[in-house]
Amino acid sequence: MITTKNVPNNTITRDLSDFAAPTGNIYETVSIISKRANQLSLAEKKELSKKLEEFKDSRENSMEEEFENHEQIEISKYYESLPKTTLVAIAEFQNGELEYRMAEEEL
Repeated sequence: MITTKNVPNNTITRDLSDFAAPTGNIYETVSIISKRANQLSLAEKKELSKKLEEFKDSRENSMEEEFENHEQIEISKYYESLPKTTLVAIAEFQNGELEYRMAEEEL
């Protein structure tokens, strides 16, 4: 599960020089954040699919189906309320929680 502590739910104007400082290059920073956001997004999608998979197996009567639909809706609403994975990745980068390494240049 994605930790969302201290992550805003909306976008914030940020100073690009603050982003470029750790790597020395804004493009490397954006690449690092983008890769982490993709990792988070895939993990979130896998987790959601796993939870919704439980509903595919059991469908017996209409009363039970209505209850399951309600549960599915609640699960979907929860995931929709989470901050975007890009915002989580940015927060992790700014808080120094991301580990990254640059590829070695071949001479």
